[in-house]
Amino acid sequence: MKVTYYGQSSFILEMNGKSLVFDPFISPNPKAASIDVNSLKADYVLLSHGHADHVADAETIAKNNGAKVISNYEIVSWYGEKEVTGHPLNHGGKWKFDFGTVKYVNAIHSSVLPDGTYGGNPGGFVIWDEGKCFYFAGDTALTWDMKLIPMTCPKLDFAILPIGDNFTMGYEDAAIAAEFIDCDKIVACHYDTFGYIEINHDAAKKAFEAKGKELILLDIGQSIDL
Repeated sequence: MKVTYYGQSSFILEMNGKSLVFDPFISPNPKAASIDVNSLKADYVLLSHGHADHVADAETIAKNNGAKVISNYEIVSWYGEKEVTGHPLNHGGKWKFDFGTVKYVNAIHSSVLPDGTYGGNPGGFVIWDEGKCFYFAGDTALTWDMKLIPMTCPKLDFAILPIGDNFTMGYEDAAIAAEFIDCDKIVACHYDTFGYIEINHDAAKKAFEAKGKELILLDIGQSIDL
């Protein structure tokens, strides 16, 4: 599975011939100035919550590609008014798409859309097919609910977790989260974009190594096969 990082919490994952875009905040991010949003290909756009640093380019990418938004009911409804099609989920629910099964799981955060509209409850996604399973946590604090993931979903091959602190869990709590979800390979997100969430990379990696976990810090535009 090819994973490409576009800064903050923005990724594209290629799964079973489909391109899945997660939380696209690219064009407003100076650190991602080299990325041309209009060149990105997408079949689905998955949004963990409504904050601008997660949805800024969602409408553009969806309309450019005729892609479907997957998120909670409130966010899908908001994009529906913008003539973007979508599939609504809510916590604990799952749906089988043409690329795999998506389960919407809990996140501890807040959610409001860029125009002030209520964005529903924030969440994360566990996604799997016959061969792979991964978890995209969105913005979240460390929560005991993460322990439900290995109880209710297939074994995780990797997870994408926020590590920047201040607005989400920091890398110390994220290393504990890796234990809760029983996952040894973690791709980091939501760090270094601006001052509040700048981190010490070496300290972050050591926090995960101490628990027998691998922390992957990708450069913007970098791809990796997982």
